[in-house]
Amino acid sequence: MHEIKFAIFPNQSFVDLGLYQFGRESCTPGHLFGPARRNHYLFHYIIRGRGVLHSDDMHGGTNTFSLHGGEGFLIFPDQITTYIADIDNPWEYAWLEFDGLRVKQALEVAGFSPEQPVYRTEMNELREKLRDEMIYIVDNSETSQFQLIGHLYLFMDYLTRSAEHAGKVITSRLREFYIREAVAYIENNYQRNITVEEIAEALRLNRSYFGKIFRQATGKTPQRFLMNYRMIKAAEMLAQTERPINEIGASVGYENQMHFSRAFRTIYGIPPREWRNRQKG
Repeated sequence: MHEIKFAIFPNQSFVDLGLYQFGRESCTPGHLFGPARRNHYLFHYIIRGRGVLHSDDMHGGTNTFSLHGGEGFLIFPDQITTYIADIDNPWEYAWLEFDGLRVKQALEVAGFSPEQPVYRTEMNELREKLRDEMIYIVDNSETSQFQLIGHLYLFMDYLTRSAEHAGKVITSRLREFYIREAVAYIENNYQRNITVEEIAEALRLNRSYFGKIFRQATGKTPQRFLMNYRMIKAAEMLAQTERPINEIGASVGYENQMHFSRAFRTIYGIPPREWRNRQKG
């Protein structure tokens, strides 16, 4: 019997580490998902059973991984993947979809990459805590948003500490300063029609260099991060106010409603009006 539990996190305003969707699924034999591409990071923890993951790497190839209970796998943004439940012993897994300013660095610390998406560990206590945090989030979708984000942080802590390939990432303090300043500039000016050139100029950096270090630090281009931040603010207003959609778009830097709707769909997968209606239940 195929069973699935699924929920959308109701608030996207957590910039460093945010939760998008989460669920738990007990698959039927041979159940297949994909090929599919995601907008955010997606981590599956296999509670029991077996299955196979096919994932594209950064060089145009496809890697195949056989996985079983107690292991997991990470899907990266824009990575094409397909995963299939075993015929004789189909898997059951919990999953979290998340993203944020610090996520790329945390996952690098844990040793994950598109070529190495598998989670394995010999630290059984931390692995069990990671599993328990995921299941808590899935089973408590109606609880406080801050509580769910708190459990997401605990999940990330157990993930980075227990992963088999965990390593150290050396970061430049100066680069971190520039990234913090860039994010602060976006937070203070996202309502205007700002550009990447304007942000780089405010930091007194060459535009191409700024784009390079920003992407290295966040996993997103400055343009993508700015759009994502604007859509987070737009989603808050859609859920919490009755303001017209074109007015909300203008308040996050989009005078053209069509451009705003296109950007919102890019981040959330559905138009702003449909997203608002879903929040009303």
